[in-house]
Amino acid sequence: MNMKTTHTPAKRLRHALAAALLACGTLAATGASWAAYNIWTNEYTFARADLQNAIATQFPRKLRYMEMFDVNLTNPRLSLNEKTNRLITTVDAEIDNKLLMNKPVTGTLSMSSALKYDPAARAVKLDAPAVEKVDIAGVPAQYAPQLNAIGNAAAEQVLKDYPVYTFKPEQLEMNGKRFEPGTITVLSDGVKVEIKPQ
Repeated sequence: MNMKTTHTPAKRLRHALAAALLACGTLAATGASWAAYNIWTNEYTFARADLQNAIATQFPRKLRYMEMFDVNLTNPRLSLNEKTNRLITTVDAEIDNKLLMNKPVTGTLSMSSALKYDPAARAVKLDAPAVEKVDIAGVPAQYAPQLNAIGNAAAEQVLKDYPVYTFKPEQLEMNGKRFEPGTITVLSDGVKVEIKPQ
């Protein structure tokens, strides 16, 4: 006796979900990749802790400004600003000029960066870095312009075009179609990157 298979709406939904999950397998992050893909919103998300780890590889850094100042940057801390859609990197800073100073001055330097996608490198990169705040103990207020100039130079050298995440080719392909990142949005606890068909 032949039993005719019936497909209820619930079964059809389960089949559709299974197919969708299988199809997005190539878009899901693999190996050492730490991006998470959401099949419902077509977005990759990056957790704040992972972004912090990516930026931390840039430090410690030693820089020279105007052939006069030695700048040491250490201990990066990342925060996220939803309102400005920028990442904030705060570091401990030591500034020394052996000709003008008896000893180095220390404090903190906060730098912000936007995010952009570089198609050629398949990478999400820091963009348009700028100093947000320089807080150096014991330095008179009239030296604020010079400190800001040092801060902007540090932001440009350390953060500009630095890739915080590089996509693998298989992460941007599904069912023979190619995808590319679109809008990048900074959240309170991470960053989301829209994925759209080419």
